[in-house]
Amino acid sequence: MGRFIPLSIPNFEGNEEKYVGQAVKEGWVSTGGAFVSELEEKLSEFLHVPMTAACQSGTAAIHLALLECGVEPGDHVIVPTLTFIAAVNPVRYQFGEPIFMDCDDSLCIDPQKLEQFCREECHMDDNTLICNQTGHKIKAVIVVHIFGNLADMEAIMATAERYHLTVIEDATEALGTTVTTGKYQGKFAGTIGDYGAFSFNGNKIITTGGGGAVTARDKKAVQHMKYLSTQAKDDEHFYIHHEVGYNYRMTNLQGALGVAQMEELPEFIQRKRNNYQRYQKELEDLKKAELLLFREGTDPNYWFYSLILNLKECRVSLREVIDLLQQQGIQTRAIWGLIHQQKPYQNFLAYRIEKAVWYGERVLNLPCSTNLTEEEIQIVAEALKKLLGGAA
Repeated sequence: MGRFIPLSIPNFEGNEEKYVGQAVKEGWVSTGGAFVSELEEKLSEFLHVPMTAACQSGTAAIHLALLECGVEPGDHVIVPTLTFIAAVNPVRYQFGEPIFMDCDDSLCIDPQKLEQFCREECHMDDNTLICNQTGHKIKAVIVVHIFGNLADMEAIMATAERYHLTVIEDATEALGTTVTTGKYQGKFAGTIGDYGAFSFNGNKIITTGGGGAVTARDKKAVQHMKYLSTQAKDDEHFYIHHEVGYNYRMTNLQGALGVAQMEELPEFIQRKRNNYQRYQKELEDLKKAELLLFREGTDPNYWFYSLILNLKECRVSLREVIDLLQQQGIQTRAIWGLIHQQKPYQNFLAYRIEKAVWYGERVLNLPCSTNLTEEEIQIVAEALKKLLGGAA
């Protein structure tokens, strides 16, 4: 088959081996060690937040945020249906009940439908939003910044403030994405709502292998989430615990990788931007598909590049395109299966899901690694032109 062009792989071209080797040499390989704390400091400095807590995954970060904001059994949490299932599963860890929301044309949660749902399908009781259909409290909304694209946070935050909803930003795909205009100008994804969750999985813009981080508007909340992530240990010598804790702390080996990756993050974002622009140029005459644009008024991290197929014009289906590209050594993927259609979630509320279905049938994600070459982009573009019939 010759050359293989992967979808998204990690890039270790800095001090990763040096720092990990140092951690091994010093014997600090578990959840203790200086690199975890250093990574937290670098993240806080980068994001301009008082504190972050490093943890085992983005999923753990979301779970800690739900714990901290007090989601209890039976409480509703509004979530997008167009997302990776890890953004929703922590709601069930708390025995909460998701309410699924549609997306807008950025693929992020639709702020207009969110507001309409709160206004028309709910009522306020003692400063608490109540779902009319179930009679249950709606405690929070999880906003996922899909593929590095920033959700319409100004509209979402206005609705959240009006209806007393806690906002948890899932910025696991959007580390480095910023707002450039409006009320939140200069703010990073994950720092606008009450809580922000990040992921350093192997396919993210930086990686620690696994790993994630959580931050919050309130520094005391971050301190408490960090406490919970280390088994809620109150006395290290006599093992006294005053709360139920979790084994969610990041390891020092992961922290060592993360510190090295943070040194490269600005360069990685620039490469992502340059490669997106190269794709735009290579595919500008393709009429049977178009690249998804990023929201105006933002400076995205360009994590993923999404091609939207015009199914009426294409001679092949989305699945056929993926299979045919794979045969040529080009790895692509469809968007996730919508969560409200997944077997564990079919019996929960879903509000006017329309665009998510439309995009779910049409989105093709293209190779986007930070070490992707211009030649590889040209190979991908030529293969797409051939499969989709070129310019129409």
